[in-house]
Amino acid sequence: MKLNETVSLRVKELLEEQGITQYQLFIRSGVPQPTISALIRCLHPKQMLLTIYQLCQGFGIGLTEFFNSPLFDNKNITDE
Repeated sequence: MKLNETVSLRVKELLEEQGITQYQLFIRSGVPQPTISALIRCLHPKQMLLTIYQLCQGFGIGLTEFFNSPLFDNKNITDE
């Protein structure tokens, strides 16, 4: 699985876990909703860590908690 796909799946998981919409995440994080949507749809091949950090602020979690998922095991991620 590509890194951008893994990030997309994790954001979807967190949206579901917290019962919030992309718009609510935008309000919490300041990351524009179209950017969140593009991230979820894997329209950007690579996401900047700053965007992920801002999303984490919106979820009220740290980067460690965001990446603390089996989705990010090296065996599940390919370079491209």
